[in-house]
Amino acid sequence: MKKMRRSARLVDMTQYLLTHPHTLIPLTLFSEQYGSAKSSISEDLSIIKDAFESEGVGLLKTVAGAAGGVKYIPMTKQEQAEQFMGELIQYLEKPERLLPGGYLYMSDVLGNPQTLEKIGRLFATAFVDQEIDVVMTVETKGIPLAYATARFLNVPVVIVRRDNKVTEGSVVSINYVSGSSKRIQTMSLARRALAEQSRVLVVDDFMKAGGTVRGMIDLLQEFQATVVGCGVLVEAADVTERLVDDYVSLAKLQDVDVKEKQVKITLGSYFEQSS
Repeated sequence: MKKMRRSARLVDMTQYLLTHPHTLIPLTLFSEQYGSAKSSISEDLSIIKDAFESEGVGLLKTVAGAAGGVKYIPMTKQEQAEQFMGELIQYLEKPERLLPGGYLYMSDVLGNPQTLEKIGRLFATAFVDQEIDVVMTVETKGIPLAYATARFLNVPVVIVRRDNKVTEGSVVSINYVSGSSKRIQTMSLARRALAEQSRVLVVDDFMKAGGTVRGMIDLLQEFQATVVGCGVLVEAADVTERLVDDYVSLAKLQDVDVKEKQVKITLGSYFEQSS
């Protein structure tokens, strides 16, 4: 039992809530931990709730009843999301990021913890109303995005492999058509990695025609799983035929002029749905 001043108790409770998103926390846990009456804990939580909402940290939901408590739901305000993505788009539009073939260099973005945290929170906000069991992605660049998103949803990450690993045990493999190259490729998922009938959020870094995402969706059918959503960091806008219809993008790659070294990126469908 900790005996603290109220100010210290508020800090400690806030830290606990931030590190346990989407977790129902009974008031008795805080009451016993700090040796305080539930009425005092309720007042503290009301202060934290107001602070979370005013600062755009998220929501603090109260669940009534004997088995009730509080649950922290991480979310990002619309204006905060627009400001962050506007700055990220300006960064991605720099001419020196252009690679041969018209691709964009994004490895540094996907390796920046602070940037990843904000992206993960955006995806968690986009799918906040969905019941999600796991976040899925395909190796390799989607992995940090998946973990950033899973952190705010408080669910595990499942990684689809392009090559079978002996350490994975028994696997389910399918062939799929790469949307950009039209080549037949293979992806695999360990049988032990995903429980049947799971509810899955698919996350990826870039989508052109959507062949890779389509492959993951088809692979999930082998596990009788349900795809509750699909989030991509950047989508290519100039695609005549998309293999995936239902998805949320944070940014759209509108045009790439390799000769003039110009890149045009706009806000993605996330902001169309939120507006």
